[in-house]
Formats: sequence, C-alpha cells, structure tokens
Amino acid sequence: MAEADVELARRSFDAFADEGVEGLIRFVHPDFEMTTPPGLAAEPDTYRGQDGMRRYFESFYDVMDDISFEIDEFEDLGTGLVMGVSKLRARGQATGIEVEQEVTQVCEIEGGLIRRIHVFATPDEARAAFAG
Repeated sequence: MAEADVELARRSFDAFADEGVEGLIRFVHPDFEMTTPPGLAAEPDTYRGQDGMRRYFESFYDVMDDISFEIDEFEDLGTGLVMGVSKLRARGQATGIEVEQEVTQVCEIEGGLIRRIHVFATPDEARAAFAG
C-alpha cells in the first residue's frame, strides 16, 4: 500500500500543478483537515473539507500570482503517511517580488484520499513528529 500512497500524493501535486486547486480537490477526503502553523504562515489557521482547501488557496490568490509547489521528493513514512519536501513559489501581486519558501508536508492517506496534511518547516521535524 505504501507505493500506492506515494503515487496518490504525487498525482495530487501534479493535478494542482496542471489544474490548480480544483485538480487537487479530487484527491481530498470530504473530512479533510490542514493547519498552517505559526512561523510558516502569515495567518495561521485550520482548513477543513474541500471548501477549506479552496479557502486556503483563495487567501494566497488574493495577494499572490504564479503560485506553485515544486516537490523535490516524496518519502513513505509508513501506514498511510507520505512526506513531500517542496518549494512554494509565488509572486506578490502588488510588488511583483518573487518569493520562495521550503515547506514539508505530511499527507495522511485514508480511503484512497488525502485526509489530513501536516505542515512542517523541515523534513527532520516531520519525521520526528511521526516517529513511533
């Protein structure tokens, strides 16, 4: 199942790259949840369900253009957990300044969909959070 989980995570990020948030929504569980932690988000918040996913990206699109997540690698962390190390890239609408931030996401896969995304500053923080 681990290979299937990694492939699901890969396909979801590819869908976002190709189709935007609506492409990603196809891979999101109806009970989806993601919390953006202080230090990695200007406005930390918890986003729930497909509408929450849309709200998360709308907050970006209100101030940024050309938003992309470039995944450097995916790693199976075991039993439905897939870590993706990515670079978030965007350009400020008002300033035109391009920004880049490294972010690590751990996707919890449930029933063939992404049930939860945990956001971390580094891969080591993510691994430590799920070390069992």
